[in-house]
Amino acid sequence: MPDAQPAHGTSQLRRVALSGLLGTAVEFYDFLVYGTVAALVFGDLFFPEADSSVGTIAAFGTFAAGYVARPLGGIVFGHFGDRLGRKSMMLLTMVLMGAGSFLIGCLPTYDTIGVWAPVLLVLLRVVQGIAIGGEWGGATLMVAEHAGERPRGLWTSFTQLGAPLGTVLSTAVVTLVGTLPDDQFRAWGWRVPFLLSLVLLGAGLYIRLKVEESPLFTAARREKTTARMPLLDVLRKPRSVLLAACVGIGPFTAQSLMTSFMISYAVDSGYSRSQVLTGVTVASCTALVVMPLASILSDRVGRRPVVLTGALLSAATAFPVFALADSGRPGLLILACVIGHGIAQSTMYGPLGALLTEMFGTRVRYTGASLGYQTATLLGAGFSPLIASGLLASYDTSAPVALLLTAGAAITALAVWRIRETSGTTLATEEPAQVRPKEGVPS
Repeated sequence: MPDAQPAHGTSQLRRVALSGLLGTAVEFYDFLVYGTVAALVFGDLFFPEADSSVGTIAAFGTFAAGYVARPLGGIVFGHFGDRLGRKSMMLLTMVLMGAGSFLIGCLPTYDTIGVWAPVLLVLLRVVQGIAIGGEWGGATLMVAEHAGERPRGLWTSFTQLGAPLGTVLSTAVVTLVGTLPDDQFRAWGWRVPFLLSLVLLGAGLYIRLKVEESPLFTAARREKTTARMPLLDVLRKPRSVLLAACVGIGPFTAQSLMTSFMISYAVDSGYSRSQVLTGVTVASCTALVVMPLASILSDRVGRRPVVLTGALLSAATAFPVFALADSGRPGLLILACVIGHGIAQSTMYGPLGALLTEMFGTRVRYTGASLGYQTATLLGAGFSPLIASGLLASYDTSAPVALLLTAGAAITALAVWRIRETSGTTLATEEPAQVRPKEGVPS
């Protein structure tokens, strides 16, 4: 059975792709603003009684709390997305994410309300995590299911581009407020990026209200083939979700270590805030070019060889990247960010949306893809800055952190080696087609 096509053809697909891009950019903006500000000032503002290194670890601990909540968001929103529809879940996740971010911007610090400040910070961080846990799956599979037989790598790359675009927006705003005198930045400047979330939320909702429901879900609901308990269906055959999670560990380890952790690490190493944020911004702009190219290539040669190439590149450059960062030269720091994040991580991450979407049938696609993806974010990104900070405090060298980056890439490479090629899968089938790998790609 061929994939269902959207009622308004390419025009509706373009609108859905734009919705995925803007919506995911808003979500990642909100989520990454937290990581950036946590690396810069949250240790002092919310954990002032700890010394510098412990305060940084505590701040990244709240950062990890958001990642812990993401699989829960994937399960909850995946269940209702597979039962009730994709579009309504996309709208709800965006509202929750924007509201959580805005409230963080309004939150009193430890000096004002004491221990309640970090408690409320963790609570709002969990709200953010639950929201983004359901966001990616809905946005990505909406694009994939509207695309039908069109090149899904290309079209789902628009949703993937939300990550670097959100990073560019977040670092640009933080860089702008970072030009304030240090006392003003700590007093009120750090709040501005969070409060601006309301503007981005309004723009994202405007676009998402105009998109139509997924044609594949509409057909499944009409034919009464939707799953009653999608999570149970997924867990009855856990191999797909386990492999999906392992495939995502490498790109998320690289993303976390080369953005949030690198900001904290480089500033502590003597770089200025503006120099570090410039490096992250340039790397994210590079990713805006590399991701769609990698995704387009995955439509031609398959998802597996492209993701595998990115994983091997990430592993091969891990130690050189941190050597460049340790050089003390701003130009080499920027080069490190471009190689580690803009090129290697982006090559892995670009085709990930299409790959994970194609690994699950329509009945459980929202739940399966979201659970695999969000478990990867938890294992790959949620704890990486925390582990890296602990390794750095123990060994006083970046070598163990580079080894952590290498390990994440190795897990992705092994998982990709174990899965079968998905680029020829027909999404309308109840179970994804187990097609043979492209010629020249090992099965």
